[in-house]
Amino acid sequence: MTHKDEQFMEIAIKLALKSREDGNEPFGAILVKNNEIVMYGENKINSNCDPTHHAEIGLIRNYCSENNVFDLSEYTLFTSCEPCVMCTGAMVWSNLGKIVYSVSHDQLAEIAGSNIMISCKEVIEKSPNKPVLVEQILNNEGLKVFEGYTFTH
Repeated sequence: MTHKDEQFMEIAIKLALKSREDGNEPFGAILVKNNEIVMYGENKINSNCDPTHHAEIGLIRNYCSENNVFDLSEYTLFTSCEPCVMCTGAMVWSNLGKIVYSVSHDQLAEIAGSNIMISCKEVIEKSPNKPVLVEQILNNEGLKVFEGYTFTH
């Protein structure tokens, strides 16, 4: 973990708060290359009426499409919460170099109730591409995003 990791995670957490304020679930992500943010992502499942528009997968979809890029091996994705199975799959298929998250899957399951109980680490272990994984950066700050929040799905 580096000071830069913490700075980038602060931004992802702020995006999660913005997503919550916008009426979506409280998740945010950023994509970084060479210590520069190249794309921001927020959960937009409600505003887009799209249950698959999680912060991470929306970010990957938009960035790759807009930049005609399939290989994210030189990129790091910072996300306010451990990526779900769907988002981790997108990270593997895009050959993402590194994943950094704040709130763990197990912590989220305690907050949100039942969930698909497969961690991103398990998905990565069974995948052909294996992004580097940095876990629970600014964990307390990430958990604050969920204070008073109720999941409806």
